[in-house]
Amino acid sequence: MSLCGGSGPAAAPRLRPRAAQMARRPELLCGAAIVLGCAFLVALKVTCSRAKDVTMPAKLPVNFFSTRSPVIDLFRGQLDYADHLRQDSEIVLYFFYAPWCGQSIAAREEIEHVASRLSDQVLFVAVNCWWNQGKCRKQKHFFYFPVIHLYHRSFGPIEYKGPMSAVYIEKFVRRVMTPLLYISSRSKLLDFLSNYEPGVLGYFEFNASPQPPGYLTFFTSALHSLKKDYLGTIRFGVITDKHVAEEISLVHSGSVYLHRRVNTSLIYPNDIMNYTAENICKWALENRETLIRWLRPHGGKSLLLNNELKKGPALLIFIPYNPLAEIHPLLDEITKVALEYHNCNKSQAAEPDLRHLGDTDSPAFDSSVPDAHMKLPETFSITKYPCCNTVVLPQWHSISRTHNVCELCINQTLGVKPNKVHVPHCNFLEIEAALDSFYLQEHTFFQVISNTIECSNFLSFYSPFSYYTACCRTVNRHFLSFISSEKTIFQTPKVAFSSHGKKDNTQHSIPHIEDRNCFIPNLHISGINITGLSCRTNKTLNLYLLDSNLFWIYAERLGASRSTHRKEFAAIVDLKEEVHYVLDQNQSLVGSALENFIKNFSILYSPLKRHLVDDPSVHFHEQRVITEVTTNTFHDTVFLSEKNVLLLYYAQWCGFCASLNHVFIQLARLLPPDNFTVARIDTTRNDLPWEFMTDHLPTILFFPHQRKEQSVKFPEDFSVNLPNLLKFILHHSSLSSSEPCTKECLHKETVLQQGHISHLEREIQKLRSEISALHQAHDQLEAQLSEARREEHRLQQQKHTLEKKHKNLQLHSEQLQATYDQKNQELLEMAEKLQELADASENLLKENTLLRVLVASREGKLQSKDEIKESLQSEQTLSEDSDVSVSTATATLEEKRIDNIDTVETEHNSGNRTE
Repeated sequence: MSLCGGSGPAAAPRLRPRAAQMARRPELLCGAAIVLGCAFLVALKVTCSRAKDVTMPAKLPVNFFSTRSPVIDLFRGQLDYADHLRQDSEIVLYFFYAPWCGQSIAAREEIEHVASRLSDQVLFVAVNCWWNQGKCRKQKHFFYFPVIHLYHRSFGPIEYKGPMSAVYIEKFVRRVMTPLLYISSRSKLLDFLSNYEPGVLGYFEFNASPQPPGYLTFFTSALHSLKKDYLGTIRFGVITDKHVAEEISLVHSGSVYLHRRVNTSLIYPNDIMNYTAENICKWALENRETLIRWLRPHGGKSLLLNNELKKGPALLIFIPYNPLAEIHPLLDEITKVALEYHNCNKSQAAEPDLRHLGDTDSPAFDSSVPDAHMKLPETFSITKYPCCNTVVLPQWHSISRTHNVCELCINQTLGVKPNKVHVPHCNFLEIEAALDSFYLQEHTFFQVISNTIECSNFLSFYSPFSYYTACCRTVNRHFLSFISSEKTIFQTPKVAFSSHGKKDNTQHSIPHIEDRNCFIPNLHISGINITGLSCRTNKTLNLYLLDSNLFWIYAERLGASRSTHRKEFAAIVDLKEEVHYVLDQNQSLVGSALENFIKNFSILYSPLKRHLVDDPSVHFHEQRVITEVTTNTFHDTVFLSEKNVLLLYYAQWCGFCASLNHVFIQLARLLPPDNFTVARIDTTRNDLPWEFMTDHLPTILFFPHQRKEQSVKFPEDFSVNLPNLLKFILHHSSLSSSEPCTKECLHKETVLQQGHISHLEREIQKLRSEISALHQAHDQLEAQLSEARREEHRLQQQKHTLEKKHKNLQLHSEQLQATYDQKNQELLEMAEKLQELADASENLLKENTLLRVLVASREGKLQSKDEIKESLQSEQTLSEDSDVSVSTATATLEEKRIDNIDTVETEHNSGNRTE
């Protein structure tokens, strides 16, 4: 058979000339091969393109916001249309979201709430930045959702990175709407400078022009500040009155003033830096004074808390905060404490005295008041408030248990009283020079034991105008218990000057920091003693605020009560020392409580106790074999108990710890409960004193009865099993104390050991009986197993027999199935034949009926013929002569007609038979 439907002999003659032609011209063969290859590639490409079409396309996005929402929802990612909308609005908020993102879904309600309040002033646009066919997905490459961008006319984007809460978002939007506060009176200036946030003020004269030179630059710098610092910690204001500007030494229009409450306030150096928005913002951010900072963790993986806590000890204050509220009494009180704590110079220049501004709101000033810059310098002695540093000298002898603690202070004989702009600082180089001079004379300050504070004054080696004061005292290593008494803390010690120093009046000496209130006038423990404390101790605190409405979970982890309704909490966290202290929650979080909390932490021997986190989820059951220990029950269970205690340190994530549970359960059942307690503690949920903490899990400690201070650790090179644990417990519970034991003690120890031995003997007897019972059970099991094996063998034989029978039955079933199929086929054929016979019988019945009808018709015809003949005969007699010819013709025609009818009926019947 040939291809393409042609016959072989006919196609062969047509192919032979073409093959001969290709043999003579090989290029034709190459061309044909190229054409075939191209055709193959085209076919492959078409096939692949069709295969791609098989992939199901992504579903069209739907509305993320409701149609009645004030937010314009561009759910198809129409970024070009969003840019078109921005051209007609002054303030625009873009909410970039992904429909599947849980945080986007949670923030949707917050955005709608803000939009319902500010939709008449701000245009809110939501853009789906996840749909792959949208322009937002193609042009923007966000790594997280949702993202909020704000535009102030052509300036932007300003990204908001704060909490996704409606009040915080609305506060930030309002800051973008009005980045500048306009100050036209003294009272407004006082309110602006009294705020805890850093402030930048610009003075511009609006009389000559609605937009003075430099105003737009200053306005843009405020927006740059919001762009770089989403918390908005720097407030920008504009002074429109010349007399108000003179209060902060601003004379020329376009001057910029950075207000600082502790350090010197600054004026923007136009002669050094260009007057641009970026430079003003950078200058303000670099020189701002942050007394207290807000921490706003975003809730995911972040190093924010770690980076801040690594800077040093931190005071974390949790307060409920509403950003939209106009007044915050608790925040103002905390700010006042922070200001006093950081006010190291204790001069009025460090804290601008603007109280006289609140007395009158008139723009006019008294002309008799001289300019601030025209005041003459006033000399004064600042030995009353020097810069000091605490120094702890080493032990004077290896046997001694005392230390010499000295307070080293820098004193100036003469100085210049600072004005509002220039304030002297505690220079670090001067402190370093004082320490160098002090350590050169270190041996002169050693004391063995003394109840007095001895002070010495010596000149500086670097400056003839400065001298140092060193006040030293000796303290015992157990001074902590001594200082815990309030009477001892605040009692006035005796002060004397040593013979090797220059004697001076005691009111100019600087004793140790705990006793400073006894020597500096007007310095009380509950008053202004906290003033400048950050510079008078080497335990300076960084102050942080957290909104308890958002971050109360952190407070609970630090030890805050979960059942309290007042979400106010304060804790000091020292990451370096791995400790934290908690302010008593029974006290109200007020300024005095915070001051005492800070002072107790700052003193050399702090009376604060390390807070130990306890697991409140542990429920105690008396029927437990192993006692669960927590932080609160550790002392009672371990030390106050009159039993030997075996304590297991474990954690939920420790897999090897879990594998030891059955060993300790068996051990607890073996040991007599009257003399031994087997306990465990979860170290991840419970803190213990440092001497009882461990860095290795699992760890096993044994606390013997009456010798709890001689706790013993289970050796790590021993395997943790029941025999080793029993040997370890028996060995260390029978050791005698290091102190000599009396006869009564020996008798008690002997009785105790005999009781242990008798108990162990009873337990051994029980174990032996259990072992014999186990042996009997083992024999019974062996017999049952052998019987079961025999039964299994018999069942296997029966199984093989049944399998053979099953195979035979299966073959028989297949044969029967074949026979059934054959008979069924035959029955089908017989049914078809019967159907044919039935059809033929029906046809015969029809033919029989037709024949009967035909016979009846023939009989009727014969009768009609007889009648006609009779009529003809009668008529013939009447008219034989005249009608002979007519009757003959009529009869002939009638016979022919009848013959024709008969012929047609006969042919019809024969046709039916043929069918």
